[in-house]
Amino acid sequence: MNSSRRKFIQTSALAVAGAALMPDMLFAKPKKIERLGLQLYSIRDAMGKDPAGSLKKLADMGYIHVEHANYVNRKFYGYTAKEFKKLLADTNLQMPSGHTVMTAHDWDDTKNDFTDKWKYTIEDAAEVGQRYVISPWLDDNLRTDMEGLKRFMDQFNKCGQLCKTHGMTFGYHNHNFEFKTKIGDGDLYDFILDNTDPALVAQQMDIGNMLGAGGIALDLLKKYPGRFELMHVKDEIKSDTGQGMDGYDSTVLGAGVMPVKDILKEARKIGGTSQFIIEQESYQGKDPFDCVKIDLQIMKKWGF
Repeated sequence: MNSSRRKFIQTSALAVAGAALMPDMLFAKPKKIERLGLQLYSIRDAMGKDPAGSLKKLADMGYIHVEHANYVNRKFYGYTAKEFKKLLADTNLQMPSGHTVMTAHDWDDTKNDFTDKWKYTIEDAAEVGQRYVISPWLDDNLRTDMEGLKRFMDQFNKCGQLCKTHGMTFGYHNHNFEFKTKIGDGDLYDFILDNTDPALVAQQMDIGNMLGAGGIALDLLKKYPGRFELMHVKDEIKSDTGQGMDGYDSTVLGAGVMPVKDILKEARKIGGTSQFIIEQESYQGKDPFDCVKIDLQIMKKWGF
């Protein structure tokens, strides 16, 4: 063996030995950037009347990120993607995620491809600066149709691939029916998680929507570690107004019955969660802007 060959082997051995001593974290998957934002449905009436003024109010409170809940006829709150992107920039806001319902009709079997309408949805999301396209619903007629569900979950995975071509991630947002609908030994939510590829479909856990239907956020985080890249942060109170979900209304963070701080801690620790989006849908007589301002202050107090 010549000296150069011997030197190469010795150097390689030292490198391998050194790597074995390095902390595992050096080889771990890079941690995603953590973001705190607001779902604009929290101020839905104001956004319907004055989107520009409403966004400015949020920016003045200290919000940096928002999530939309209004995309109709290729417009966000009445603005084209390019116009809304400018409006966000003018108010120093970013919109990493947004809600747009994908249905089975957004897939064209004759073409074996997504419809032009859904392709435009993805293109506009990319144009406005989204990193996540979140579908927050599942049609009634699909919920107990096993063959239809399987096809739709395949459509979810295909949408994940489509979003990737635009540098984005596709995701699903739960309500309550996923926990009320039983499938085999589990429920519809189990079915969705079991039949979507984690590399293609992110989950946005709404910790409040599930409460009255028996969904326990802490249990789900432990059951499906690493699956919940996004989270809707809520607190809930018992209510008899009939306006909430399953006898609960959302309220200011820390004022309800949910162990929100514990959930957030576990989400950071084992949930794989990096996108935390505040949402408050009921206000107990308070102004919605006052509520979301308090919510932001509480989240910052909690270390976000």
